[in-house]
Amino acid sequence: MTDYKNLKLIATSNPHIRGSETTRSIMLDVIIAMVPALVWAVFCFGVKALTLTVVSVVGCMFFEWLYRKLLKKPQSVGDLSAVVTGMLLAFVSPVTTPYWMILIGDFFAIIVVKQLFGGIGKNFVNPALAGRAFLLGSYAGVMTTWVDPAAGKAPLLGGAADVVTAATPLAYMKGSGDAVAASFAELTAKYPVADMFLGKTGGSLGEVSALLLIVGGVYLIWRKVINWQTPVAYIGTVAVLTFLFPKAGSNVEWMLYSLFGGGLMLGAFFMATDYATSPVTKKGQLIFGIGCGLFTVFIRYFGSYNEGVCYSIMVMNLCVALIDKYTKPTRFGVVKSDKKEAAAK
Repeated sequence: MTDYKNLKLIATSNPHIRGSETTRSIMLDVIIAMVPALVWAVFCFGVKALTLTVVSVVGCMFFEWLYRKLLKKPQSVGDLSAVVTGMLLAFVSPVTTPYWMILIGDFFAIIVVKQLFGGIGKNFVNPALAGRAFLLGSYAGVMTTWVDPAAGKAPLLGGAADVVTAATPLAYMKGSGDAVAASFAELTAKYPVADMFLGKTGGSLGEVSALLLIVGGVYLIWRKVINWQTPVAYIGTVAVLTFLFPKAGSNVEWMLYSLFGGGLMLGAFFMATDYATSPVTKKGQLIFGIGCGLFTVFIRYFGSYNEGVCYSIMVMNLCVALIDKYTKPTRFGVVKSDKKEAAAK
């Protein structure tokens, strides 16, 4: 017979069930998932792609260490989140970006966007995307100059003047009427769909190979680091809209070039799924992905900017609190009157 009088009740704070994943292990998986795209970037653009990524990573780690050292906060460099930010910022930059410029982007991403708001998990927009937006607004010429992979490698030192530059596929798809029809025909002749899928085109160093970004994204889903809802909703929304409303060529052809051109795959798998700046509910993640897809197509179709992924994700980042509020699951045992009283307080 159980001696109930001698049983001890130990009360502890939640959560009562803990997983084996840590911030470091999650970030390590993200880094592993980005390695194939980095290898392809080095193959296409030269060793400058690797050195630019290394400089960006070191810069992000240094700024995070320095900030927390000066403010006497516990160091967080070991969680590898700064490494991921550094890699992503390099991935969304042209390979011709000067080293000093990527360091400015690192400073803005880590200090202004991340640390000033409390560090990892407390930033309200993706640091790497905010860093890119800052660099684009400050150095538009450099950030919109792309290397033609077929014309040679980028030098370790020097800028776009030392290499052959080319327009990105999305630049050919900009415009309307006969003009976009003619430029799109030129695009399809210059870059077949297979080249678009593999990444033999101009663009930011880590966004050109849709194939390897999909491989990395599938790895993250398999490792349960991210959920499928956001990337599938994002890519699916862009696919449906571009298929239904092509501006040139056939429906399928326009859709495929819209999917494989630009930073859609990188944004869908690696940026829109950021834990701190995306919804926590499955329904919310679907809404978030659809919103990103809508804004991306709207910007590409009606805006003056060729690409729309960066600003689309950041706009939806600002809507995450609202999405979470209206997609949170119903709590058992709570009646409507109790919910109204809680909301009133």
